[in-house]
Amino acid sequence: MAHDEVLAQTEFFADASRDELLKVLEGATERVLVRGDILFREGDEPDALYVVLAGRVAVAIANPIDNRETMVGLMTPGDLFGEMGMLDQGVRSANGRALEPSTVLAIPYAGVLAMFNTNPSLLWGVTRLLAGRLRETNEALADSVFLDVTGRTAKRLLELAAGRDSFQLPVTQEELAGMVGASRERVNKAIASFIRLGWIDQHDRRYTIKMRDRLELRSR
Repeated sequence: MAHDEVLAQTEFFADASRDELLKVLEGATERVLVRGDILFREGDEPDALYVVLAGRVAVAIANPIDNRETMVGLMTPGDLFGEMGMLDQGVRSANGRALEPSTVLAIPYAGVLAMFNTNPSLLWGVTRLLAGRLRETNEALADSVFLDVTGRTAKRLLELAAGRDSFQLPVTQEELAGMVGASRERVNKAIASFIRLGWIDQHDRRYTIKMRDRLELRSR
């Protein structure tokens, strides 16, 4: 898929014309990453936003004491991220790291700002994107208050399954723990309980959901 078509499918650029998108893409570059490559670090001065073309990128906040991460975003093909610094002129608020071989499109802020200055009505796309981010944050906050570790683990597994009954976990156990917001030991204990109850099967990183209704009930 052409780069302008990828951008047109994001909320951020949905209202832009093809000519406007092509103008924005004049300064864009592809970055090819291997697993573990750091795209940016918390505190870096930002100058570009990114769209995932292939692979998966984690956006995570590291604990300064033990360096354990809390994953605040799992970016998959088509997802746009890294726009916050353009909107508030602040530094990066999290780390961006490739979870597997990935390709991202880096789009300099300068061209995007020029587009918005020329056509301010396009900022409605930004508003919709930020509203979606706020909804996700509210949901994550509610999960942390109303769901225990076992419930949050069930919910994250269902999200990663994306409707499939059999799937390969796209993250490590440590990364899954970061998504749940708990230690790896507690998350592994929750998964072991699901296996013992017959709700799921696990072979290495391959999971099979056998009793989806029970898992869904536990995630509420």
